Amino acid sequence: MALPLIRITGPGKDDRPDIQNGWQTVYAGFVMIMLSFFILLTSFSSLAPSKISRFVSSFSQAVSVLEGGKRLEEGKTIQTAEPKVLPQEQITAQLFEQVRQTSHDVGLDQVVLQRTPKGVVLTLTDTLLFDSGRARFSSAAYPRLEKIGRLIQRIPVPVEIQGHTDNQPIRTAEFPSNWELSTARSISVLRYLIENPEIAPQRLSAVGFAQFQPVVANDSPAHRSMNRRVDFVFQVER
Repeated sequence: MALPLIRITGPGKDDRPDIQNGWQTVYAGFVMIMLSFFILLTSFSSLAPSKISRFVSSFSQAVSVLEGGKRLEEGKTIQTAEPKVLPQEQITAQLFEQVRQTSHDVGLDQVVLQRTPKGVVLTLTDTLLFDSGRARFSSAAYPRLEKIGRLIQRIPVPVEIQGHTDNQPIRTAEFPSNWELSTARSISVLRYLIENPEIAPQRLSAVGFAQFQPVVANDSPAHRSMNRRVDFVFQVER
């Protein structure tokens, strides 16, 4: 008896899967992945930092499932708090009180104190230090200069020594004008003070203003005597 002939053949042309457009499917999937990625980036850029931190923490907890896995831990604060900055007026007020109290402690009298934008000004009339028209100290000046030295020694801020005159002209071989007289007086004070080893010379400066910074009008002998002065400006450090 003859056996039936069985022919084994491959799939026919109509039975093959259509793979001509397969690359389009892969490309479309890639584009969708990139689109999702950029949408995710955009959403992160609009999130508040606190939300991002919560997301990172949640993500870390989700993926760190094995013992010993890395986890986010709250670190120690390495940046100290900003120093408290006092208003300029308060700093000047504190310096004024320090100069006032220290002047009293060293026994310095016959002085005038005032606050200015530059600092605290201690004023001595010229008659307390100099004879009329002179830049050399009078005999009565040294005890007062010694007290001023102790005052400056105890308050470690820059001090500017200012010489001032009235508007009466002076014409001598030593002082052709009030500029030379006022400057010579302030420098004389500075030279005396830097002989004190406890006062750093870098803290001191000297300047003369002649008659051009009066405190009152030069319209009477009393007012002119007020304008003839030496100012010690305790400067507020900025």
